[in-house]
Amino acid sequence: MSLGGFAEPPASDRLFFAVYPDAQVAQRIVELAQSVRIAHGMRGNPLRVDRVHVTLHHLGDHAGLPAPLVSTASELAAKLTMPPFEVSFDCIASFPGRARKRPCVLRSGEGSSNGPLFALQGALGDRLRAAGLGRYVERRYTPHVTLLYDERTIAPEPVPPIGWIVREFALIHSLLGRSEHRVLGRWSLERNPAG
Repeated sequence: MSLGGFAEPPASDRLFFAVYPDAQVAQRIVELAQSVRIAHGMRGNPLRVDRVHVTLHHLGDHAGLPAPLVSTASELAAKLTMPPFEVSFDCIASFPGRARKRPCVLRSGEGSSNGPLFALQGALGDRLRAAGLGRYVERRYTPHVTLLYDERTIAPEPVPPIGWIVREFALIHSLLGRSEHRVLGRWSLERNPAG
C-alpha cells in the first residue's frame, strides 16, 4: 500500500477499550504467570502488573494517535449505562499466534460464565456499529488476560479461579514496541445506574 508513491508510515499507536483488575488481583495474575512459566518450561516474561487487563474492543493500530476516533470512542463510552459486576477466570491455555509469540492466557473454562462482561463488550460493540465503527467490533469474543508470550503452547488447564469486581472500563493508548499504556479516559460503572 502506498500514497503518492510513498509507503504508509508504520503503525505506532494502538487503541483499545479494556477493564483492569485492582492492583492486588493483578499481582496474583502475574504470580500465576510466573508459576505457569516455570511449570511449563516457558521463556517468555510475564506481563507487568500495570499492563494486566481484559480487552473489550481493539480499535486498531495507527500511525499516530487518531484524535477523531479517540473523541468518538470517548463520547460513546460516556453514554454507556451498566452496574458494576464480577468477573472470574479459571483456566490457562495458549492461543494461536506467530511462531515465537503465542499468547498464554487466563480465561474462563468450560461451564464458566462471565455474562455481564459479555454484556459490557456487546453494549460497546453496538455503539461502535451505530457510529459507523463496526470494523472494530470482533465477531467472536473470548475474554482473557494475557499472561505472557512464548513459542511453547499449553493445552487448556484448570486453575483456581481469579476474579474481581469491575467498577470501570477505560480507553487505552498503547505505544507499540514500547510496552507503555496510557489511559485516555475512564468511565465508572457505579456512576451509571442500570437503565
